[in-house]
Amino acid sequence: MSPKSRLYTLVKAWKNKPFQEVRDTCGAPWLGISSQALEEHQSWSKRQAISHEPIFNCKGTKLTSSLFRPLLTASDMQLLRLFMEGLDTISYWHRSGRFITGILTVPTHAIASSAYIDALSDLILNSRLPVGLIALGVPSLPEPDIADAYKEGLLRMRRLGVLLHFMSFSGSIEQLHWISEMQMEGIHIDMSQLRDKTLSTSVINQLRQSPYSPTQIYASNVGLVKDLEHVAALQIDHCYGGLMMSPLSRHQMLQINDSRIAKAIFSLHPHPQPNQNGDK
Repeated sequence: MSPKSRLYTLVKAWKNKPFQEVRDTCGAPWLGISSQALEEHQSWSKRQAISHEPIFNCKGTKLTSSLFRPLLTASDMQLLRLFMEGLDTISYWHRSGRFITGILTVPTHAIASSAYIDALSDLILNSRLPVGLIALGVPSLPEPDIADAYKEGLLRMRRLGVLLHFMSFSGSIEQLHWISEMQMEGIHIDMSQLRDKTLSTSVINQLRQSPYSPTQIYASNVGLVKDLEHVAALQIDHCYGGLMMSPLSRHQMLQINDSRIAKAIFSLHPHPQPNQNGDK
C-alpha cells in the first residue's frame, strides 16, 4: 500500500468513526473544567448523537427536511444557543452539498417578544443561509393579549425568508384562521389523532381547497403500518416518526441512502395477492 492510499484509508476510517466525548477514567472534572461546564458538554455530546429527526416525502424516496428535537423542550436560557446550533447544522449540510431544510421550533411567548425576535433575526442573518433552508416551528397559538405582537414576530421572520410551520394542528377554527392568514408553508399533524379519530379527515381536505396554497402537510409520529395507509389515502406530503427513521446525528444525516429507505418503507405496504386461479 502506497503512503498516499494508506493516508486515504486512515482519513476515511476517522471520518466514519462515531462521535465520542473525551473524559478521564473516573469521570471527574478534567483540565480545570467546572462540573457545570462538564455537564453542559455532556449534554451537547448527547444532542450531537440523536438530535435530528429526518423527514421524508410520503413514499420515502426523498429526504426533504429535518426536525431539530432539542428545541422542542428548550428553556428560555437555552433557546438562543440551541437555535444557533440548529443554524450551524443547516450550514454544515449546505456546505456538504445537501439542501436539507431545518425545522427549528420556538416557543409562542418568544415569537411575541421583540427582544427574542431581534436576537433570532441577527442569528439568521449572520448564518447567510439561502432562503428556504430555515423553517420556524410554531408550537401553538398565542393568548389574545399577545396576538398582535405574535403576528408581528411571524411577519418579521417571513420578511427574512424563513418558512413558517405550525407544529401541533388539531383542526380548530382558530388554527385554520391563522394558517390561512399567515399562509404557513407547513402543518404538522400527529398521526395518533387519526388513529383515535379525534381529527376528521374532512378538515385535512379543507386545507387543500385552494390548489394555489403553499401549505404542505406533515405527518408526525408515524409508528404503525396503518399510519402509512392513512398518509397515502390523504395524500399527505411529508412524514416522519419511528417507522420512518429514528433521530440521527448531523453527520449521519449526510449518509442517508434515500433509495434504500424507500425500498424498506415500500416493503411495509400490503401488496395484492394472487387469486386462487394463479392470476395476479
